[in-house]
Amino acid sequence: MNIIPAIDLINGACVRLTGGDFARQTTYAADPLAQAQYFEQLGATHLHLVDLDGARAREPRQLPVLERIA
Repeated sequence: MNIIPAIDLINGACVRLTGGDFARQTTYAADPLAQAQYFEQLGATHLHLVDLDGARAREPRQLPVLERIA
């Protein structure tokens, strides 16, 4: 089985939404690159990145962050 970690992004930070509600978010890490590197150190070979700002705006918002991680 492959486990693929996910990083959800809002305003450049790693977050989780409760029930998909933008008003109920928890910030887990301020630096998505450091979080991605941590997952890589744990052996992850793939990463699921979600631009929640972009999903809400219907256009990409986190491209600079995604480029840093890629």
